[in-house]
Amino acid sequence: MFDTAMTETDIARIEAVRTRDAAADGRFFYAVLTTGVFCYPSCAARPARPENVRFFATREHAMQAGYRPCRRCRPDLPPRAQRRTEAVAAACRAIEEGSFDSAESAAAAGLGEAAFARLFRAVTGVPIGAYAAAQRQRAAQAALSAGTAVTDAIYEAGFSSSGRFYEAVDSMLGMTPTTWRDGGAGEVISYAFGQSFLGNVLVAATMRGICAILLGDGENDLRAELARRFPRAALVVADADFAGRVADVVRLIEAPQAGHELPLDIRGTAFQRRVWQALRDIPPGQTVSYGDMAAALGMPGAARAVGAACAANRLAVAVPCHRVVTGTGSISGYAWGTARKRALLARER
Repeated sequence: MFDTAMTETDIARIEAVRTRDAAADGRFFYAVLTTGVFCYPSCAARPARPENVRFFATREHAMQAGYRPCRRCRPDLPPRAQRRTEAVAAACRAIEEGSFDSAESAAAAGLGEAAFARLFRAVTGVPIGAYAAAQRQRAAQAALSAGTAVTDAIYEAGFSSSGRFYEAVDSMLGMTPTTWRDGGAGEVISYAFGQSFLGNVLVAATMRGICAILLGDGENDLRAELARRFPRAALVVADADFAGRVADVVRLIEAPQAGHELPLDIRGTAFQRRVWQALRDIPPGQTVSYGDMAAALGMPGAARAVGAACAANRLAVAVPCHRVVTGTGSISGYAWGTARKRALLARER
């Protein structure tokens, strides 16, 4: 029971100490009369009796009052959560610079390597290996887009051998390195049109699978959009056998609850593919906000980047970017028009 002489602020602070609330670290410090030490609220030390606790706004005030820092929670240093976040940020920079050492990064965070790997994933939303792979992908794409020879691009991107590069190239680029370097020149994309309750549907595919599902009012406009999205590929009208694939896509649009097993050729950056995969995990009839999706990806400040990834989606309905709405629940920001987005959501519900 709390002393009635305590202020509401003191009662709230006692509760934060009792629950070891890490969110309170740095907001205040508490000292214990009987031990002569001061701590962060989240300190794992045995709780002191409330009458033996004193509060200080800063660590300097606690030390000026004669208290020494706790050796367990180290209140003379930044909060542990901050220190660990900074250690992860430093690890990210090291990965980007090609100088990452797992043991060193773990030691900087005061953790073992396995625990640091879990911390890295919690902070960034991806495993260390996936983050490193994304950096290599970005470097490889940049080098190839700049016209660098494939062999040189492999080593500039940090691959230890050409074998490892070619093992990853299909998911990394979605095409051969030479084709990527040449902007997709020479790649053949077949396309055909269908009709759904949303109007015209253009379905396009490579040898790997469907690379575009576009919605619109006119075939000419959809064909122009396909050319804009694949500016250096050879676009050809699909043969009669492709009609079955178009019918599958139309069925998906008409009845999204049924799901699909369409072979998809999904191309994008590592971040875009993470967003698109998260979109595919949203059940039909449900929506999430851009901010909630960013938070679920471990990047709470990336709502705008999530929106940009949704806008870059080429696979309408199959990658259901229409299920993302604003924080207030309003419908906006759909590449194929808000009226279609509203109609899709209404049908799913």
